Amino acid sequence: MLFVCFHFMPWPHLPPDFEQRHESAWLTCPNRLYDPVRGHRLYAEYLDQLVAAEHLGFDAVGVNEHHQNAYGLMPSPNIIAACLSQRTTRVKILILGNALPLYDHPMRVAEELAMVDVLSGGRLIAGMVVGLGVEAYTYEVNPTFFRERYREAHDLIVEAWTRPGPFHFEGKHYDFRFVNVWPRPLQEPHPPIWIPGSGSLETIRWVAERRYPFIALPFSPFPVMMEHYDQLREHAAGQLGYEVPPAQLGWPVIVYVAETDEQARAEFEPHFWYLAKKGLRMPREFMYPPGHTSVESLLRVAGPKRKFVTALTSWREVEEGLYAVVGSPATVRDRMREALKQAGCGIVQGIFQVGSLPHELALKNMTLFARDVMPALRAEFP
Repeated sequence: MLFVCFHFMPWPHLPPDFEQRHESAWLTCPNRLYDPVRGHRLYAEYLDQLVAAEHLGFDAVGVNEHHQNAYGLMPSPNIIAACLSQRTTRVKILILGNALPLYDHPMRVAEELAMVDVLSGGRLIAGMVVGLGVEAYTYEVNPTFFRERYREAHDLIVEAWTRPGPFHFEGKHYDFRFVNVWPRPLQEPHPPIWIPGSGSLETIRWVAERRYPFIALPFSPFPVMMEHYDQLREHAAGQLGYEVPPAQLGWPVIVYVAETDEQARAEFEPHFWYLAKKGLRMPREFMYPPGHTSVESLLRVAGPKRKFVTALTSWREVEEGLYAVVGSPATVRDRMREALKQAGCGIVQGIFQVGSLPHELALKNMTLFARDVMPALRAEFP
């Protein structure tokens, strides 16, 4: 079992009347709501949390990429990863991931990730993501070509890392006369590649074909994540002739641990609702621009059983759908143990700071999890 401490680096200071005055925390959220002085302090705290994860015994720390939003302050996760490479010595550094379709020059991604791998002494895990539909608006990329650009950029990056240069790469969307990455990554043949996804059939089949680890996206009910894992297993077994190992499946889970169940909910619930009602606030047309997602996959995400976290109205729904695991160490251990038995995942991507959760509570949460939950799960799921 591999334990990741994952971070969104959210902006926790949206005003109380944000929902009444603004339609979205993404794309159209006025940047006057951002305070760079507070932001300076936040980056320091968030980095401290990820550095603490190494001392607490986590196997990896994780960051990701989003643009023009208050949900996550990492338009360049590679910069954060470079910082972490110099402040940690053991943990893997997971970038989950770079949104490849956004870039007209994916060679820059290949170079920066190679730099991070060398800087960290070979600790990079390179996540490559198609990207949310809203990201198409941020960089003015036609969403119809997202998947084509994604797959072609992926192929270019892997070739750049593994094929002696210089060489010529010619594709439909990218054409480089000279591909000759300096520096090359330290890991051979290249850093591990993980793929996060919302569970579209296109992504599941593509991941299965390449045997990459698949990390479901958080904020959906646990049974929906189970469907994605099962579809990956079925495609691998039925079409490709192999059995998916636990190390190829990752469970992203919001976790909060306190001394008692009551205390955990009291400390955490307001910050969860900040995430659900403010940080993830977005019109549906932002999420699904025309052409970004196939009709087949769109139909799969519709329906009451696939309720996204923004549609929740009660804490009972949160608990029943396992949108978050919150409670005393014993409660969190038991609920996670049962979920891992069902899912068969070998990667736990724990999310310990969400929404407006303050620094001190995030560190306390991580410490209690690492001390009182993680060792028992490691023992049961080696």
